[in-house]
Order: sequence, then C-alpha cells, then structure tokens
Amino acid sequence: MTRSLYEAAGVNLRHSDEVTDKIKDLAFATHSKQVLHGIGLFSGFYELDVRNYKNPVIVTSIDGVGTKVMIAHMMGVHDTIGQDLVNHCVNDIAVCGAEPMFFTDYIAAAQLKPSVVYDIVKGVATACKAVGCGLVGGETAEMPGVYVPGNFDVAGSITG
Repeated sequence: MTRSLYEAAGVNLRHSDEVTDKIKDLAFATHSKQVLHGIGLFSGFYELDVRNYKNPVIVTSIDGVGTKVMIAHMMGVHDTIGQDLVNHCVNDIAVCGAEPMFFTDYIAAAQLKPSVVYDIVKGVATACKAVGCGLVGGETAEMPGVYVPGNFDVAGSITG
C-alpha cells in the first residue's frame, strides 16, 4: 500500500516513522550476539546456539495484558504494562522449562502517540534485558475506526 493510501485511510505516517526512530535504541540495547539484524524489517533474525542443549525444543507463547491497558491509560503510566507483557510471556514458557531467547511486541491504537509507544517499548526493553531476551521486532499499527480514540492494545510473543 502506498503512503498516500495509508494517509487517506487516516493513518499518520509521520507518527509511525517517529515511533520507529525513537524505539530503535531500546531494542538494540536488548540484543545479544544471537540477534542477527536490527529492527525495521518485517521479521527478526536470531541464530540459535544449540551447543548447550541435548535435545533442543523451541517453545513459543503469545499474550497480552488485558484490561491493564485501561488502567495504564487512566494513570498515564505506560512502561509498566510493557514490563508486565514480557513477564506474562516469560512465565508462560518458563513453566515449560524454556529459557527466553527473543521477543516481539504489537501495539495498536486509533492514533499512535509516539510518547506512549516509546514508554511501552521502554518497559518491554527493560524487562527483556532483565531476563536476557532480545527484543527483535514488533508492529505498531494505527487503525482509526477500529480502536476507540485514546485507547490502545498491546500484545507480545516470546520464543525460548
């Protein structure tokens, strides 16, 4: 889809570009030598080192934070839901004996607010660093008419 078609649909591409520029350093700070590429592509690249495992098995999970987004919105505090998101996913794979390797996030709103997205991703990056997990990518989606103005949703996927 061309930029003009996105803009005609009500998507603010300037906000999208601003968000990507602001969060790159947050993601890079979580990368280990296994992360093979920076952000900006449509996929993340991770080189699996199987030398420390007898029978390696990949475990994955996806989760959200549910109604915590409403509380974050009311309080004006957004980094904590990013941390909660990662920790929900880490817990889901930890109960299976998996160690976190990499994480992707999804943030959607009627209109992206770069400062809010930055704070959410800051929380995601903080939690990823704490558990030794690379933030290798994600998606920010501006969807006017789908989400109520001022509200947003977040989800994340982890592989271990």
